[in-house]
Amino acid sequence: MTNILTRTTELVKLFWNEYIDNGSVAVDMTVGNGCDTVYLSEHCGKVYGFDIQEEAISKTKEKLSKDNVKLICDSHENVKKYVKEEVDLLVFNLGYLPHGNENITTHKESTLKAIRESLDILKVNGLLSIVIYWGHEEGKKEREGIKEFVNELNSHYYHVAYMSFPNQDKCPPEIILITKRKKEEENEEK
Repeated sequence: MTNILTRTTELVKLFWNEYIDNGSVAVDMTVGNGCDTVYLSEHCGKVYGFDIQEEAISKTKEKLSKDNVKLICDSHENVKKYVKEEVDLLVFNLGYLPHGNENITTHKESTLKAIRESLDILKVNGLLSIVIYWGHEEGKKEREGIKEFVNELNSHYYHVAYMSFPNQDKCPPEIILITKRKKEEENEEK
């Protein structure tokens, strides 16, 4: 049996599974090596995958066995340009491409824009999942910006959970989960 607390990606999948089924729409906002995209394609009806690196898109395409995925070589901050429907699950794994060029990383400004755009297309009772790998300079800035942003989300519209692994060395990954309670434009009269 795997110790789920030592495998961040497996831990977040436990949460994802509560929000998706074979009719769900999901977006992998940072395709990377494609593992999450493949997982989502096997558990959802439709998946979009974003990455700025053609290498990541190509590797992922090779791993896919289903044709329910649209891979997009563009920044996740442009998600609303491509995704015109409400989404059940949006997934971010921030940092750099594992075993790739560590100088190409996600960035605070584009990630914050992508999170804002994601909240706009997230269904009520959907999930936005963020895993922050912050063991590099840009990751530290990104982490602080995201924490500040989610701390300011209006609790009438969003629930936010934050998980860290405080006794681990070397900047262990952190998890932020956001669910939408209701659309921000809904009238609060009751």
